[in-house]
Amino acid sequence: MMVRVAIFGAAGPVGRLVGAELERRGVPFRVVGRNRSKLEEVFGKIPQAEIFDADLTDPRSAAAAARGADTLIYAVGVPYTNFALHPKLMRITLEAAARVEVARLAVVSSVYSYGVPQTRRVAESHPRQPAAFKGRMRKEQEDLVLEAHAKGVIHGLVVRLPDFYGPYADNSLANPILRAALTGKRANWLGPASTPHEFLYVPDAAPVLAELAAHEDAYGEAWNLGGAGEITGGEFIQKVYRALGREPKFRSAGRRLLRLMGLFNPLMRELVEMLYLAETPVILDDSKLAARLGRLEKTSYDDGIRQTLKWMAANPLP
Repeated sequence: MMVRVAIFGAAGPVGRLVGAELERRGVPFRVVGRNRSKLEEVFGKIPQAEIFDADLTDPRSAAAAARGADTLIYAVGVPYTNFALHPKLMRITLEAAARVEVARLAVVSSVYSYGVPQTRRVAESHPRQPAAFKGRMRKEQEDLVLEAHAKGVIHGLVVRLPDFYGPYADNSLANPILRAALTGKRANWLGPASTPHEFLYVPDAAPVLAELAAHEDAYGEAWNLGGAGEITGGEFIQKVYRALGREPKFRSAGRRLLRLMGLFNPLMRELVEMLYLAETPVILDDSKLAARLGRLEKTSYDDGIRQTLKWMAANPLP
């Protein structure tokens, strides 16, 4: 069904892996981002990838980036301190897509829009009652897509992911743990390390996104993609350090410490409102997705950690 795809946010961890998946499938695609040199670094050697630098805060630039695509996969990330950009950028994207007659829009979202879970596992039918500003922004972003679909403006779908880790995902919660272990340092964990959690190995998301985007009957809905299973923060940290033959060492940061650190660090200040996810975690039920696509391939924590550590060893931080 997809003839030509545009990936908005192509230089991020999800976007670049979706590009690799489209290359594997032989689907021509355009990679869109603000930084052309970064796009060329990632996609410059792929013949079927068209590089297009664009300012997605500008409706005309966004429309030019979308022109000629039948499907738009939206994986745009924003600074953690500026989540208000999520609905703003989505309005611009929808306006641009309508202007140049893009048929389909698949949007990557998160668990934030659900708020505090009311059930042990959270299905797509779970109420969305955001517990924080960032959740409200994610919900508003999702609503814009699904409302546009309902109005016939575009075929839209939303895919919600949990915390992820893996290649290129250094802005995640989990990757700094692996970086710390690799350098023999103490890892940091937010909230209690004994509560259940889940992580998605980010390469596992790419085939699902590409497959869903190619299914006409998947549009008009939201879809959950969960991780490799429940695991506590402490168990995840143990797996990381033991993969390196080292004794686990970490410290947990609670609300009081985060507020104190937030006096000097804006990012720490932003994390306070999200601490509820460590205290009352959202564990995604993705049985609806499995029923639609069949068995979901998920990399085990042991394998994902091993592969990520190998990637990190070859790609040290500056």
